Amino acid sequence: MQIIKPDVNINFVGHRKVAYVFSIALILASIVSLIMHGGPKYGIDFAGGAEVLAEFSAPVAIEKVKSALAGMGMQGSVQQYGEDDANLYRILIGADQADNTELDKVIQKGLQDATQTIVTLESFEMVGPQIGEDLREQALLAIFFSLLFITVYISGRFELKWLISAAMASILALIVYTLHVVHVSVPILMVVALAVSIALFYFLNLKYGMGAILALVHDVTITVGVFSLFGKEFTLPIIAAILTIIGYSLNDTIIVFDRIRENLRKHHKRPLNEIVNKSINETLSRTLVTSGTTLVVVAALFIYGGGIIHDFAFALLIGIGVGTYSSIYIASPVLLAWQRKK
Repeated sequence: MQIIKPDVNINFVGHRKVAYVFSIALILASIVSLIMHGGPKYGIDFAGGAEVLAEFSAPVAIEKVKSALAGMGMQGSVQQYGEDDANLYRILIGADQADNTELDKVIQKGLQDATQTIVTLESFEMVGPQIGEDLREQALLAIFFSLLFITVYISGRFELKWLISAAMASILALIVYTLHVVHVSVPILMVVALAVSIALFYFLNLKYGMGAILALVHDVTITVGVFSLFGKEFTLPIIAAILTIIGYSLNDTIIVFDRIRENLRKHHKRPLNEIVNKSINETLSRTLVTSGTTLVVVAALFIYGGGIIHDFAFALLIGIGVGTYSSIYIASPVLLAWQRKK
């Protein structure tokens, strides 16, 4: 299916500076939001606490549910599922108040007494603060190692530098794991490791790998920033969404890189900026069709999927859009910037 004419020639490369300014503005906004909010807003998966899905036998106002929690000496967030007259609520209790082994029974009885209705706990989940911290660190490590080994694959496939990239990745992985074992702060460790990785890609002349990792860091940072701006929680499903975004964005980048490599062989005497621009235009139809159909499905999940997968679908909406943009305006122009550096 081809919705773009074969001879289309949009000057993507010519507008790369505008795209750089736009991307830098989004990244700065994301960082400022994270600083102002004291970091991401973690759900109970990472922060610890208790999550209750309570169904009432009759419609109950959300203010009455909050009052019932206050009457039990608890503070937490309450979210209503469905329409305004729905009777299903999601209740989150902080880790400092979730140390009672019979907390589910206490909450159920307290809600029944306060609302004079029959309360059924559809689900009850409790995570200790230490388990939440461990899960948070493991999630960050999973994202970092996925980025690292993806760039090894990119460098090996497009530049045939398997040994150099694999050795670099192994050394970085060993350093990160060692520092993690001695309890260095994982967020700080990730930032330093990514900065060192980008520096190594630069000095080892791994231009395709560098383009890929810059695009992926760009996508993850903006997605996390949007979640921070909207005050949405980070849970294990959101980490799964971020890893999905990384894979999707990488797939788009590989398609464009592959066409650039082919055109470099066919038109090796032409300037690189023309080759990069030609390659992006030649893959534009495939990019729009793939991204468009995926976004339609994700949008349907976001609108009609219900509260359970609402945030997951929201993360995919942001990530797929940003990932498609970065494969055109971030990953590919890095090759052109590299040539000018040389």
